[in-house]
Amino acid sequence: MAVLLPALLLLQASPPEEVLPPLAPPGEAAPPRDWEVDIPPVDPEIIEGRQRPGYNAPLPERIEQMNEGAVRAPPPEAFPTEQFPIPDRWRLIQSLGLVKENILDPYNQNTYKGDRPINRAKVPWLPIKGDDWFFVANLVSDSVYEPRTFPIPVGVQTTDDPDRNDVFGNDFSQVFSQTFIAGFALLKGSTTFKPPTIEYRLTLAYNVNYVTVPERRVLFVEPSRGTTRLDHFLGVQEAFIDYHFSQFDNDRFDFISIRAGIQPFQSDFRGFLFNDQQLGVRLFGSRDNNRFQFNLGAFWRLEKDTNSGLNSIVQRPRDDFVFIANAYRQDFLIPALTSQFTVAYNRNREADEIEIDDNGFPVRPALLGTLRGRDYDVVYLGYNMDGRIGRVNLTGSFYWALGEDRNSFFTDRPADINAQFAALEASYDRDWMRFRLSAAYASGDSDPYDDSEGGFDAIFENPVFAGADTSYWIRQTIPFAGGGRAVAVNGRNGILNSLRSSKEQGQSNFNNPGLILIGAGADFDLTPELRLSANANHLWFENTSSLEVLRNEGSIPREIGFDLSASAIWRPKATQNIVFRLSAAALLAGDGFKDLFTVRGGGKEFVSVLANVVLTY
Repeated sequence: MAVLLPALLLLQASPPEEVLPPLAPPGEAAPPRDWEVDIPPVDPEIIEGRQRPGYNAPLPERIEQMNEGAVRAPPPEAFPTEQFPIPDRWRLIQSLGLVKENILDPYNQNTYKGDRPINRAKVPWLPIKGDDWFFVANLVSDSVYEPRTFPIPVGVQTTDDPDRNDVFGNDFSQVFSQTFIAGFALLKGSTTFKPPTIEYRLTLAYNVNYVTVPERRVLFVEPSRGTTRLDHFLGVQEAFIDYHFSQFDNDRFDFISIRAGIQPFQSDFRGFLFNDQQLGVRLFGSRDNNRFQFNLGAFWRLEKDTNSGLNSIVQRPRDDFVFIANAYRQDFLIPALTSQFTVAYNRNREADEIEIDDNGFPVRPALLGTLRGRDYDVVYLGYNMDGRIGRVNLTGSFYWALGEDRNSFFTDRPADINAQFAALEASYDRDWMRFRLSAAYASGDSDPYDDSEGGFDAIFENPVFAGADTSYWIRQTIPFAGGGRAVAVNGRNGILNSLRSSKEQGQSNFNNPGLILIGAGADFDLTPELRLSANANHLWFENTSSLEVLRNEGSIPREIGFDLSASAIWRPKATQNIVFRLSAAALLAGDGFKDLFTVRGGGKEFVSVLANVVLTY
């Protein structure tokens, strides 16, 4: 049994008979078996362009490159993961021949508009260090032609036409104004994502204006001076140094800066309270990924040129000081809404000053009431918002003015100031159209002879609201003839009925009739180059008590009338370098306006046209 068991196992391990090759005849070699035959290589492609699944082609022979003395490449972890800096990236395009600099080309890269840093080799006399200094030059030409009609009082001593013996004469006048603005800035730092480290800026404005009116004593206090005026003035609109505290920066480029000198400042989103270019010091910055912003400013107000409205640095600044603190917070109250809180203090000490403007008219004190000078202290508490609720864009402002007028021109006694202002604009965008609704309220003084003044007035308003300067009431100045001398109901480019002698040179007045405005408008972007706009406002005096006392009338209706305007803006290059604007506005006088201003010929409609061309380099 022990001999038979291995033999049986050997038989079981032999291949089946059908797969064994036949035995070779005696003396011949046996035929090869299947696993000993060479199999042709597998074709990796079944169809041209398609590889057989599961087939892995053999790797090519290893190639070794000998480069003795070469510097080893840095490891991957040595490179930043978010950005790859390129040395002198401003001149990289020029070195490739893609851009050739031309000083007259305002579109492509240009050293003179800050696209590239200054080449210190070309300006060795300039006291700068480092390769990140930039020079920026801005040149602007602003041309305005403005024919208009408004109530023009007849001269007291003499008239241009002996037939004009009423309170108001012909109402047509024309204005041509040409302003050239040159701005220059020298700044340090790559400002693509963060503010400059330091900035020096100077902006000069030269204005030439020509005005013609039909009546005497409108342009000049002397009746002999005629009815036309040609004037010019050079003003300094910006001259400041801005220093950036880099130690407060973080990885999101939040910053803190201080700016000293003549500088622009706008206290709220639409410019209702203080929107001017004044001498001051301002500390400002941002935090929390730019979601929180703040301003701390102190301003010493400069005198303005009478006919151009530009800053006059050849005169001593006014005894009028403005201190402002505000803070912005994004997504506050509701998401997508930016809220701003403001505290402003206006300290005026011009009671002992008498200021006569360039045309000979007194502007301080205003020739109202007892004609005495005034000091006042006013604190403005404000809340402003800008954002959206769903698809509705929303902008609003509220101010509460509290303070003391040291000498009310109605009573010659101190009076408490307590006045309010509110404005709201909602708009809805649909494709290339925007539809707007506007409302504004400024409280008026209800009793001129009490010891309280309730008429709201701003420090220096210049609002972008309810049609802005295309609106007749906002653009034009209506003289308050018969109730005050050299005093206007409203100010140019202003929404408030403040009864000031001048918005630029006069004092704030809280004995005024106030304002109520309700408006609607629409903007149509027909093409990237052409925009059409239309606006309609209905206006009232909030309270006519002060007007009745100054006019010595028993009652004056509150309605001012309807203000209708339309405008077209054309940008032929689809940029802001060339802008043409044409607008027309009409005031359909209401009962209150007609009661105050009975124009020669019984005019009830007043019109203005604004043709404006702005060229920018």
